[in-house]
Amino acid sequence: MLQLFFTAAFSAVPLTLYVPPIRSLSLFVETIEDMLRQTTLYTLRVYPRIRLGFSRIFHSIFRLSR
Repeated sequence: MLQLFFTAAFSAVPLTLYVPPIRSLSLFVETIEDMLRQTTLYTLRVYPRIRLGFSRIFHSIFRLSR
């Protein structure tokens, strides 16, 4: 049982190198939230234009194939 504990403990140690400290994590989360907030405004404005452009392209392709 002790061998199993040490095996699990030493296999999990390298994983701690990939997890940032909590004080860095809060700044990271704040930056991601700000970026998502800015891109959401841009996406909501651009999405209808992209959708209209694709619908015009597909309509013209289907019209030419008849």
